[in-house]
Amino acid sequence: MGVQESYPIDVASIREDFPILDRKVGGDFTVPGEGEDDDLPLVYLDNAATSQTPKQVVDAIVDYYYGYNSNVHRGIHHLSQEASVAYENAHDRVAEFVGAAGREEIVFTKNTTEAMNLVAYAWGLEELGEGDTVVLTEMEHHASLVTWQQIAKKTGASVEYIGVDEEGRLDMDHAAELIDEDVKMVSTVHVSNTLGTINPVAELAEMAHEAGAYVFVDGAQAVPTRPVDVKEIDADFYAFSGHKMLGPTGIGVLYGKEEILEEMSPYLYGGEMIRSVTYEDSTWEDLPWKFEAGTPVIEQGIALHAAIDYLDDIGMENVQAHEELLAEYAYDRLTELDDVEIYGPPGDDRGGLVAFNLDGVHAHDLSSILNDHAVAVRAGDHCTQPLHDKLGVAASTRASFYVYNTFEEIDKLVEAVDDARQLFA
Repeated sequence: MGVQESYPIDVASIREDFPILDRKVGGDFTVPGEGEDDDLPLVYLDNAATSQTPKQVVDAIVDYYYGYNSNVHRGIHHLSQEASVAYENAHDRVAEFVGAAGREEIVFTKNTTEAMNLVAYAWGLEELGEGDTVVLTEMEHHASLVTWQQIAKKTGASVEYIGVDEEGRLDMDHAAELIDEDVKMVSTVHVSNTLGTINPVAELAEMAHEAGAYVFVDGAQAVPTRPVDVKEIDADFYAFSGHKMLGPTGIGVLYGKEEILEEMSPYLYGGEMIRSVTYEDSTWEDLPWKFEAGTPVIEQGIALHAAIDYLDDIGMENVQAHEELLAEYAYDRLTELDDVEIYGPPGDDRGGLVAFNLDGVHAHDLSSILNDHAVAVRAGDHCTQPLHDKLGVAASTRASFYVYNTFEEIDKLVEAVDDARQLFA
């Protein structure tokens, strides 16, 4: 594949919306804007951790703070009304984006992890007990694995794990064996943040429902990169984060089927989420507000709305095609290096990331060398320590791609890895 081949999106125009991509950086940390004369152009390949933010989203944040900064649902003055409408519209926009029935099914949290904890505590502590089982996968992020593990300890439930085969795919025969009448929740990652595996979440949801269980899908690596329809998947719960999809940090989304959320008790208590309070008792607000205690993530919600508009302008089918094209190209280029081991399915059957190791070089050392070449990647266990134990490695180096990345940047990644090979030869 040649680097001059056309992309499914206008990458050059998109890059103009991200001023940070014009930065130059070096191996040693410098104060931004200082000491950059001899540094190299930034190659940002750490998008699975956090994507960059376009000017349009930053403008939405500035417009809020300069134009109608106010608390929501608590005032009848003009600014509060404007902020309340914008915040509510953000829920509507997210619902539309993922195929939810309406804002009642969209709860804003501060990240995917908090969304997972909300369900685990508000539903899990009430519904799980001795003899019940929660089924996870061996590729779960710690946000899922640790949370359900601890809830199981509190309730007496057990946790079982669907195995991962040598190619990094779920063993669906094993899943069918595990998901029986004792299972009350199946929690699965949609796209693995380490293996790049795209899991058959709709099939898992069908298995769960046939057994009388709910299914929770961790969509942190899926919603930013491909069209997602929660109704088509038939997920009972689905969670994702704004900062991985061009939005700000500090906002996550929990989708939940309305009838389930109605039955659940709040996770946090206080202002905003109440309908009435006496010295003896309290009643709760309507959905989704009963799960959004205190001053909510107003600015972040408004900015997430802008990020979704930006992605929809590109087209999520195009976002997916571009990311998968880059992932396949990176997989093929890295495979040319015979001392590089890549984890997960083949390059034409994965999400937009590649985790790998260079023989004889610790992932942290490799990441440091890549940083000397101004290539930003992630090194470590990527919050999947048990999966890395299963793979027999302490850590891996992960390059992850998004709408503004190019073939040329992947070539720079491979050149930097090759330089590391020479250094450690």
